[in-house]
Amino acid sequence: MIYKVSESFSKLKAYCEAEKYKGWDPYDGLNSKVFQALPFKHWDLARLAWIQGFKRSPINFRKLLLVPKEYNAKGVALFLLGYCRLYKLAESGCEDFGTKAELLQHIKEITQLLLDLRSKGYSGSAWGYNFDWQARRLFLFQKHTPTVVATCFCVEALIESYEITKDETVLNETLSAAEFVLNDLSRTPHGEGLIFSYSIKDGNNTVINASLLGAKILSYSYKYKQNQEHAALAKKAVLAACDLQEEDGSWIYGLLPIQSWKDSFHTGFNLDAIETYQQNTKDYSFQKYIDKGVRFYVNEFFESNGMPKYYHDRTYPIDIHCPAQVIVTLSKLKVFQNHHDLLSKVLDWTIDNMQDKKGYFYYQLKKGISSKISYMRWSNAFMFNAMAHYLLEIKTAN
Repeated sequence: MIYKVSESFSKLKAYCEAEKYKGWDPYDGLNSKVFQALPFKHWDLARLAWIQGFKRSPINFRKLLLVPKEYNAKGVALFLLGYCRLYKLAESGCEDFGTKAELLQHIKEITQLLLDLRSKGYSGSAWGYNFDWQARRLFLFQKHTPTVVATCFCVEALIESYEITKDETVLNETLSAAEFVLNDLSRTPHGEGLIFSYSIKDGNNTVINASLLGAKILSYSYKYKQNQEHAALAKKAVLAACDLQEEDGSWIYGLLPIQSWKDSFHTGFNLDAIETYQQNTKDYSFQKYIDKGVRFYVNEFFESNGMPKYYHDRTYPIDIHCPAQVIVTLSKLKVFQNHHDLLSKVLDWTIDNMQDKKGYFYYQLKKGISSKISYMRWSNAFMFNAMAHYLLEIKTAN
């Protein structure tokens, strides 16, 4: 299994490096130069239909319709997280995927790239996506509109980079993201806590994982700057999320009626964020919620052969996020070895069923025609980070 994963990862790594971490995304349809030349771009229903057409089509029309390959900040952050894991692996004596010097150079270059991708004009460092995105008919996210989700992934990656390079400028620029959470996101009271909004846009303040990622950012600020206000607000977001956890350990995605589903990788985000809060603040009062959540996560979202399920009550579509996130989450929770057999089965199944011979990973498998398009952020960056986590856990344990 170690050989199989190493060989698979080497193919993925070579593919992503050859592409220079640029690529397409499931939601980048509005980057089409053809669509931008049409009057339909001003109509929300047309924008929504265009995005969904690209996202759902098993055929990739992006080259034909002039959608360029670009950097996605969240994707770049995931690559940086992966390289930081590979650096730790090299530190332990395993240089199968690069020497310490080579990996350090990658880390420094990607760190600067990620800082350069910040959205301008906000209270602190913040990141968005490289495409316009129509969120149903509620609102239009213009490209580079910062979200707490993209920002949190970038913050965590840059913190990992700082721990290796000890570049104080990187640390200070990164931690300013706490001011973005404090000043640019709205807050909705819930019970004894609060819910942070998904972005600076009004009307998207009901998403549980997004709020927890805001808490995660604030907890990093507390860890390095000992800002008590940030720790207190982070705790309120964790309180609200734990209050919203159901007795079986599950979470719905959000509070609106159309957000009532339960899915695998957002459950992973929730658990990761609460655990990060605990590690950064040394406040372990939420452990029982993590324990319940982990039981639901590993028992309800994976088949006995390792096949990942998107939803707790049905399988399809099988999304590449699901096998990737479980590896990262259980590693963060320090229970990777407890679930080693499950994670190995999941990764084994994913390599066999979702990796192309060129090295990249597919987006989704469906009952009918599957989408085997290579998406740099959604598929390859997530798997790059996950496999780097897996290899560090397995090779250092051995």
